[in-house]
Amino acid sequence: MTKRVSYSFESTLDTVNRAESMAVEAAVTAGFNEDDQYNIAMAVREAAVNAVMHGNSADPAKKVLFVCENTGDALVITITDQGKGLDVSHLPDPLAPDNLMKGSGRGIFLIRAFMDEVRFRNTDPGTEITLIKHRGRSAANAKEETK
Repeated sequence: MTKRVSYSFESTLDTVNRAESMAVEAAVTAGFNEDDQYNIAMAVREAAVNAVMHGNSADPAKKVLFVCENTGDALVITITDQGKGLDVSHLPDPLAPDNLMKGSGRGIFLIRAFMDEVRFRNTDPGTEITLIKHRGRSAANAKEETK
């Protein structure tokens, strides 16, 4: 049975905490183990920070849409901002020698490491990121299956 919830939040750091808490609650309800709960929480936190700070530039007039869906087979979380949009093909490689000591720029890298699938879509204006964590398999297993 699919369960879906949707919220519209202000562009504040409180939104980051609320999105993370809601994601953990959904992961617990869906039966994910503690490691997966942590991974989901960290990925959602990174995505929410990106939406609030980078996408919406913490503009109180712009909203962050948070949608969480438990499909039974996976937890699907979508976070959408109202910013200028993001072209992920132009993000610097956080593992490149010139970037190793930088204090930022690892969020998308971490999101991809923590989740089984990550999708981006430009919404004009804004960016939508969809985070998917499948039940019963690790990210490494999911990545091997897609090869």
